[in-house]
Amino acid sequence: MPITKSAKKQLRQNPKRQARNIDKKTDVKKLLKQALALIEEKKIEEVEKILPALYKAIDKAAKTGVLKKNTASRKKSRIARNLSALKKQ
Repeated sequence: MPITKSAKKQLRQNPKRQARNIDKKTDVKKLLKQALALIEEKKIEEVEKILPALYKAIDKAAKTGVLKKNTASRKKSRIARNLSALKKQ
């Protein structure tokens, strides 16, 4: 058990932060999965509607440290590349 006041506070904060981080990560995963599924179905309009929300979720996750900066950049780049390839077909 924590002894100091700051350690007690940290013990209270950790589960809250963990829950928040897990929520952000699942939001990114859910939107990414939706976008990839729509790309597979060749539904360009729906992907373009989801894209801003996906980018926003990825950027927020990277900003708060849930995702690393390069990981966020890679995910955004791959989605954009897949969408671009779909548009060219």
